[in-house]
Parts: sequence; C-alpha cells; structure tokens
Amino acid sequence: MPRPLRAAVPGAALLALSLAALAGCAQDPAADAASSPSAGTRTGGGTAYPLTLDNCGVETTVEAAPQRVVTIKSSTTEMLLALGLGDRIVGSAFLDGPVPDSLGDAAADVPAVAEPMAEQVPGAEAVLGLEPDLVYAGWESNLTADGAGDRETLAKLGVASYVSPAACKAPEYMPDPLTFDDVFAEIDEVGEVFDASDAADELVAEQRDTLASVTPDDRGLSALWYSSGDDIPYVGAGIGAPQMIMDAVGLENVAGDVHDTWTSFSWEQAIEADPDVIVLVDATWNSAEQKIERLESNPATARMTAVRESRYLTVPFPATEAGVRNVDAVVDLAAQLDELEGLEP
Repeated sequence: MPRPLRAAVPGAALLALSLAALAGCAQDPAADAASSPSAGTRTGGGTAYPLTLDNCGVETTVEAAPQRVVTIKSSTTEMLLALGLGDRIVGSAFLDGPVPDSLGDAAADVPAVAEPMAEQVPGAEAVLGLEPDLVYAGWESNLTADGAGDRETLAKLGVASYVSPAACKAPEYMPDPLTFDDVFAEIDEVGEVFDASDAADELVAEQRDTLASVTPDDRGLSALWYSSGDDIPYVGAGIGAPQMIMDAVGLENVAGDVHDTWTSFSWEQAIEADPDVIVLVDATWNSAEQKIERLESNPATARMTAVRESRYLTVPFPATEAGVRNVDAVVDLAAQLDELEGLEP
C-alpha cells in the first residue's frame, strides 16, 4: 500500500561518483561466479551457495549467507526479526511504524532497527557506506538510481538485492491474487537465502496453525478497507493483502471487483455500497482517529451505516503489506469483529 515517499538521495551526478568511488572496496562476484555453479540448492546441511534466484524478473545471486543486510520497509525488517536474523541487519529504513509487541525484544537488541538510518528511502551512497552484502527491499521502487541504488549497479558492486515477491509489479511475477501461500513462500525463500530454512519452516508452521484457528465470520458482512485519502479515499482492492486478510476474516470487500491491490474509490461509491463495517488503516502519518473524524464530520459519509453505528475495525499500517504480520492481522480483526454488538448485514 503506497504511503508518502521521498528518497533521501544526493544529486544524480554525485550519486554516480559515489558509486564509482565505493566500487573499489566492494567485492566483485564475477570471479567467483566463473568457477562456481550458477544456482544453489537446499541440502540436508543447509543452503548450497552460490544461490541464484529469479526475483521479480531480476536474476540475483547470493554468494554466501548474508551477514550484513540493509532492510527497507517494515515488512522486510520484521521478516528478519521473526526469523531470528536481526543480528544481520546493519541498517534499516522507511519503517512504517513500530514493530509489534511480539518482536519488541528482538528489535531492542538491534541498534540498526532501534535507530533507523532513514525515515524514508535511503540514498545509495548511505546504503553502500554500510558495506552490505544484501539489500532487502519491500518495494521494487525502493531500488532505483534515485533511491537505494538500482539492482544492476548494486550487483556490479558485489551487493545482492532481494525484493519481497508479493510486491513484484510485472504481471508474470505479481501474485494475482495474493494468498497466504505466497506469504509463506516468501518466508521459505528468505530462509533459504539466509541458510535459515529450519527457522523458516518453524515460523510457517506456527503461522499456518494460527491462521487455521480463526473461524471466518459467516454473516456475509461487507467492509470498506480505508487506507488514506480525504477528497478521494484510497482503499484495498481485489487482489492484494487487504483482500487476502478480509477473505480470511469473512468480510466481503465492497471494492473487491477492482482488479488491483489498492485503488482510488469515490465517496459516492462508498456511500452507495454502505458497508457493514469499515476497516481503518492506522498509520503514524494518517491515524485511524483522523479517519474517523473525517468520516463523521462529512455530512455525506456520516450517513453511512458503519459510521452512524461506529462499526470500525483498525489495523496497523505495517500489517497491511504482505509479510509476517498478516496472520496476526486476521486474528486481531476477527476479535474486533466479534466485539461489535448488534451487527447484522
């Protein structure tokens, strides 16, 4: 789900010079690749390197289990924390909010997470200055010449890159629709990249069990997933994480017929749909409370049944993008739904 984006980068010319200057101290994977297999496999003893992956249509090779990682977005940072790999993070950036309580202790032990290197997308010079062997990004757009560095240039400097597969934009790579199997597949693949497949297997098994413990609501309740926007609301559409989560909770998405992950949705459409509940994304830059005030102060939206009856569910922004928090979002929203009184479609 998009949020305000501003890359903290130097000018293009300075960036080019910075990359060139740092190239001399970064390892060159070409020499090793010439005498090594092109792809790794998982064996009884763990991942065999080098490991080559087709990631969002970009071939990325990991020469060894990454030890110095820059994570961009909460989804990637929390993935490593959940796998017990927080000690590999040398820089984090563009975090969408605080980590959940379940990862609080793990995050407290990682200075690079406690004090992120940038509030938004870091510049390539800052990223390379940390001498990472992998940059793990939540969005493809994080890895550009105007952002943390384009993937081809990073590879030439000996820095592998990996983008959350759920965020791939090319039609042949974008999950359509996103499913929990896709989320669990990323956990498995990240485990393979880091030679931490046992931890990934354990995490996936735990999340599958938790997801299976939720009984979807069977009342046919409709919902609007309200992410952001004032004059024009931006809402969860039919093939992304919001739809996946609502399906698991048992809510019918009023924007579910829009074939996209997120979409602009007019207030007229929302009012006509008159959803039974409204799911409010709670973000530091656009809180659930602000959204409620907006809905209740506008005479048109104030007439909606969910607004009149205060039928609101809330979900933290970091749980709205594909990652290790999606299952917990299902559990939390199901519990909130149970607490709403007198709710009938």
